[in-house]
Amino acid sequence: MKNLDTRRSIRKYTSCDVSEELLNKLFTQAARTQTMGNLQLYSVVITRDPKIKEQLAPAHFNQPMVTEAPVLLTICADFNRTSFWARCRNAEPGYDNFLSFINAATDALLYTQTLCNLMDEEGLGYCFLGTTIYQPQQIIDVLQLPKLVMPVATLTVGWPDEEPSLSDRLPTESFVHQERYNDYLGQDIDNYYFNKEHLPENEQFVRINNKETLAQVFTDIRYTRKDNEALSAELIKALVRQDFLPHTVLNTKVSK
Repeated sequence: MKNLDTRRSIRKYTSCDVSEELLNKLFTQAARTQTMGNLQLYSVVITRDPKIKEQLAPAHFNQPMVTEAPVLLTICADFNRTSFWARCRNAEPGYDNFLSFINAATDALLYTQTLCNLMDEEGLGYCFLGTTIYQPQQIIDVLQLPKLVMPVATLTVGWPDEEPSLSDRLPTESFVHQERYNDYLGQDIDNYYFNKEHLPENEQFVRINNKETLAQVFTDIRYTRKDNEALSAELIKALVRQDFLPHTVLNTKVSK
């Protein structure tokens, strides 16, 4: 197995195809991952058609790899299939609610991670696109996802045409807690984030954005409150349209 210590996100791919046979093998193997109630609450939509990739690209902020990768995989939280199965067997499902979305999304993301590990073993390159939940309605419309199906992850997949540097990670002690959650002191933050903040590329990141700290780059530019609230509103609307939240939610003001 490829060592996870050297795992990289790949954004550039060769023109070589990824065979249907290989993908199906990986999909089948990944299905052995853990799943809530053994219901496998996920579906995968494969996109190879350049025209459909072009239609999906705006939902992912037109990142070049969306259209350049040989294969685009959209992994969905799916309670539609299970609900239809129940109705076909004289059982009345009750999965049009937020808890069911969380269960299905968890299933889908566990499946996604297992699939990524398997692709590593095969030497495939991939990149996880967190943008999937930013503008989900665009993806829902393009892929014609029915009610109770929600996109939660996207992978660009192909044979690597680059070997980028490893991205940094926080030390293990920064996120592992013994027995109970031990809240952080200022000194802890100084220690845990020292290496990240002093990487030359991150120091340059701060300078070119005219900020005082790396944290300000994230809060003021990359992931702002304004953007987070706007994208949250779009996510909630999509969850309502897909029947994972009641329509009354749209008329409810959430107090800060």
